[in-house]
Amino acid sequence: MDTTLRDGEQTSGVSFAAQEKLAIAKLLLEEVKVDRIEVASARVSQGEFESVKKIADWAKASGHLHKVEILGFIDGNVTVDWIYDTGCRVLNLLAKGSLKHVSEQLKRTPEQHVEDIKKVIAYARSRELEVNIYLEDWSNGMMNSPEYVFAIMDGLKDEPIKRFMLPDTLGILNPHQTYEYCKQVRERYPELHLDFHSHNDYDFAVADTFEAIRAGINGVHTTVNGLGERAGNAPLSSVIGILNDHLNVPNSVDESKLNKVSKIVESFSGIRIPTNKPLIGEFVFTQTAGIHADGDSKNNLYFNALLPERFGRKREYALGKNSGKASIKKNLEELGIDLDDEAMKLITKRIIELGDKKERVSKEDLPYIISNVLDTEKSEQKIKVLNYSLSLAYGLKPVAQVRILIDKKPYQETAIGDGQYDAFMKALWKIYERLGKKRPLLSDYVVTIPPGGRTDAFVETIIHWEFEGRAFKTRGLDADQTEAAIQATVRMLNLIEHWQ
Repeated sequence: MDTTLRDGEQTSGVSFAAQEKLAIAKLLLEEVKVDRIEVASARVSQGEFESVKKIADWAKASGHLHKVEILGFIDGNVTVDWIYDTGCRVLNLLAKGSLKHVSEQLKRTPEQHVEDIKKVIAYARSRELEVNIYLEDWSNGMMNSPEYVFAIMDGLKDEPIKRFMLPDTLGILNPHQTYEYCKQVRERYPELHLDFHSHNDYDFAVADTFEAIRAGINGVHTTVNGLGERAGNAPLSSVIGILNDHLNVPNSVDESKLNKVSKIVESFSGIRIPTNKPLIGEFVFTQTAGIHADGDSKNNLYFNALLPERFGRKREYALGKNSGKASIKKNLEELGIDLDDEAMKLITKRIIELGDKKERVSKEDLPYIISNVLDTEKSEQKIKVLNYSLSLAYGLKPVAQVRILIDKKPYQETAIGDGQYDAFMKALWKIYERLGKKRPLLSDYVVTIPPGGRTDAFVETIIHWEFEGRAFKTRGLDADQTEAAIQATVRMLNLIEHWQ
């Protein structure tokens, strides 16, 4: 069960718009093919009500309504009515899984709490809602008051509850404890369906999920990119990796869609995926050491079961001070460039020099390095910016005048934009439109500066592009952000000219 739209949205600073929630719900159920999704907490707001209603309307029409779940509360009939009115039909009822919570937060006895729960269940069933139950703070309950946990479950095991969900609410468990506690519950209640819900406060979320499955748990909860309260939940991609490769547990998830949903959730949430995030991070299928590239050329000596193609990715070879000729050769092969041994030595030397200066060298940089090192820069630069003027005035939209050289012929245009770079690009595309030239799609734009926040620091701009089925990125470095972006853009234009 994926809870990106409920627990994931409890990530600090994250709030999905109604259409974003619907898009993620569709993607998770129809393309990624998770079994269930938890989409909201009941009674949060009118806006949340409308979001859930959109999802419920779509899910009902698509045959997925039984897969859409909502977190609800012991509040008489209020939660049940709220969920019923949205059109959803599954209640995940939040109850107390530890004696401390029930006595100090609710001020109720265990017996009173069981009766309160039964009343909500009875009313939910009268309105034809399926009921699952969360035993909130279950991990603390097993650690400090197991007799309470068992008393609650004994009191509810004969109720019409489809799933008992065991959350490590505060992320306190280690893998050994998770196995032991889940095993105890599994052995005591062999007939019940049990879910485990982990949190990542100690970076144990995936390991705890692994152990819960080994202990016989029936279902596990995840979020896309590991979003969630505090340190987040177990990432969907990592859990699918261990299910398929280490536990051999059959599941419905299409792992080739994991990268797609991760990128969309990254965009909607505004929470960047760390570059070294397993399976979905930018660099996780990138070999850096030259010896690895060499081994990959000799019967894939450095491959493991996590082949990037499984996840809609491909293996890459980083360029820098650790690069050997094998890494550079693999990148050159992708670009269709063949160099003799002497040229390879010169290129390798230059890349190592750049790496020593902590310069990041991308595959797309290679033609420029080759041009520079082998003194062929003039033949490679088919497009040059001759002049440009950018004006910015308070209360007025920025204006750009651009004059560029294409195949030694100058062209000039003027345009208004929503920003200086936007104005530059609009003037540039006017020229391209006049010439009937195809232009790429800008898919991402990232600006970074060194730590310290100095206003005179260099700005690195990395722009991601898509052109005729090819995704690539270019970069520029300058004290001015717009100039750095223009450098990256000119590099992009020449790359496309080179490919064509």
